[in-house]
Amino acid sequence: MKKFLVIGNPIDHTLSPELHNYWIKKNNIDAIYNKQKLEERDLGNLISQIKEKKISGINVTVPFKKSVIPFLNELTLEAEKTQSVNTIFLKNNKVVGHNTDVGGFEMSIDKSNINLTNKKILILGAGGVVPSIIYALKKMGVSEITLSNRTKKKAENLRNIFSDINIINWGDVSNFDMIINATSLGLNKKDEINLNYSSIHKNKLFYDVIYNPKETSFLKTGKDLGNITINGKLMFVYQAFLAFNIWHELKPDINEEVLKLLD
Repeated sequence: MKKFLVIGNPIDHTLSPELHNYWIKKNNIDAIYNKQKLEERDLGNLISQIKEKKISGINVTVPFKKSVIPFLNELTLEAEKTQSVNTIFLKNNKVVGHNTDVGGFEMSIDKSNINLTNKKILILGAGGVVPSIIYALKKMGVSEITLSNRTKKKAENLRNIFSDINIINWGDVSNFDMIINATSLGLNKKDEINLNYSSIHKNKLFYDVIYNPKETSFLKTGKDLGNITINGKLMFVYQAFLAFNIWHELKPDINEEVLKLLD
């Protein structure tokens, strides 16, 4: 039986095992997918098990998307460009790091029938998924990307990868067409994002990468102000779809039954 894992810290919130094990069962694959909480010091030992073929694939979530890179033999273009890895597999006896968050975000926008060409984007956060979102947004032809993070230095560090992004102070609001919450604020239902919401007009797009809970306080506030809201469910499903395709060489079904798994 092949073994797959998602690793992170915290890890309780992830629904990756429910989704992957559903697809594994539907496609009669002899495999199991589990979640594992670990510390950074454990990364090297765990990833070596890919090379030893004890583990067939690993998904990576916060806070390890960058810190796994030194333990890998090779990066795909998406992982190289974003310096972020969320999917690990063995190819030609090399441990390869890939990034399906880029494609997952792109597909979530496409499936929501949204055109971001020449749009202005405000991103809250500078953590593991943000480089992937910035890279995807650039591919989609947005005109301007502004970043706001609680630790401003962390946002400024992303200029080493994306030199043309704007950075504003946490709590400030720039002129935008779409605002993305890419922080962990919202995993706890009591979490609040302290923004100057009074300066935000109607008919903007509020997007939260969090999918559990399905409506964060950020999305609820956006909806109450008369804006369109999208949670991270589709991004999560499509990044998983792309990882599943790499590991098992088949494209799993995405239907209402799959989406209901995550409600």
